[in-house]
Amino acid sequence: MTMASESTTNSDKMENSTVESAEPESALETARRQLHHAADHLDIDQHIIERLKHPKKVHEVTLPIEREDGTVDVFTGYRAQHDSVRGPYKGGLRYHPDVTRDECVGLGMWMTWKCAVMDLPFGGAKGGVAVNPKELSTKEKERLTRRFAQEIRDVIGPNRDIPAPDMGTDPQTMAWLMDAYSMQEGETTPGVVTGKPPVVGGSEGREEAPGRSVAIITRQACEYYDNDLEGTTIAVQGYGSVGANAARLLDKWGATVVAISDVNGAMYDLGGIDTAVVPSHDEEPEAVTEYADTVISNDELLTLNVDVLIPAALGNVITSENANEIAADLVVEGANGPTTSTASTILADRDVAVIPDILANAGGVTVSYFEWLQDINRRSWSLERVNNELETEMQAAWDAVRAEFEEQDVTWRDAAYIVALSRIAEAHEARGLWP
Repeated sequence: MTMASESTTNSDKMENSTVESAEPESALETARRQLHHAADHLDIDQHIIERLKHPKKVHEVTLPIEREDGTVDVFTGYRAQHDSVRGPYKGGLRYHPDVTRDECVGLGMWMTWKCAVMDLPFGGAKGGVAVNPKELSTKEKERLTRRFAQEIRDVIGPNRDIPAPDMGTDPQTMAWLMDAYSMQEGETTPGVVTGKPPVVGGSEGREEAPGRSVAIITRQACEYYDNDLEGTTIAVQGYGSVGANAARLLDKWGATVVAISDVNGAMYDLGGIDTAVVPSHDEEPEAVTEYADTVISNDELLTLNVDVLIPAALGNVITSENANEIAADLVVEGANGPTTSTASTILADRDVAVIPDILANAGGVTVSYFEWLQDINRRSWSLERVNNELETEMQAAWDAVRAEFEEQDVTWRDAAYIVALSRIAEAHEARGLWP
């Protein structure tokens, strides 16, 4: 594949492209840098930029729960609400030991940009509990979720703030949260969360949506650079929900998926992997290497000589240490923030095109929007309709970002943030500053 020159950022450019901090760049630092970098390309009131640097509210709550052995543990939960100028707050809830206030603020800002680039009538939020969900029994996780729902009940709601699954949470978690909220409200309120099981108001296609959008954007990017998807070689780091769904769809469309991975390593087959045969992490945890004849490390997967690399596992996996070894011509970010600032600059200098996460994996929040609409109208959509509507929305977002990419002569990431920030700033200008 031959790609146009790009100066991308997963944060944005840093002044020194060869020195990277020993500490991973925080989500808040990344989000603020992205905001300023995009603002440099636009004529926007600096007072609006100043407002967007900060969350509107951050809620911190204490969550005592009784464990199975009768002891009581106390956890801390957060809900950061960044901006609601375009509509209710929207964003995931994660259960992870490293959840912090600043992480929630930064990820909430990312959600603001993501919703805006997709032109959804939502603002950004993020929340979570500092806990290792693997150390909780099912009953303990349910107690924690219901207590968390009670503590944040006054600040969430279908027209106020709509949580969704994230790291360490799932459709069942959302069902518990919806039930707890509904019991206190005295009426069933399915629209308070998205990502629920369809039987209680969830949408068909929601779990597959982020991976589907990654596949759609990969196809669009290949077409943009005049490369037939048929025969295009692809490596996917992470074979969870996002990576597996993206890989299987691209495989179905004719691409050659040569590598997939989980935490134990990567399956590698230059002739192509039958992705339908290999179970995803959700289907059979950590099973990828058990199906492999040839196993390589996750680090080796990132540097394979393929046409497209899709990092769909963790953040900060492409760094200054391996950016010069990336052999793919195109990187499509399936995970949130997989590329560090310095690595982005290195890739740009090497003419490696990078399609940013806020566009590529936005299928999740887009189908969450569809779910919210279905809940409000009390009318479910078929899977075919969901997928068709997602295709339409992803195409519209791609067209808007591509137009800025070509007109402004900027990077793909810059183009996405210009689209998002333009829409947010326009909404702020229209609404004004109260009082």
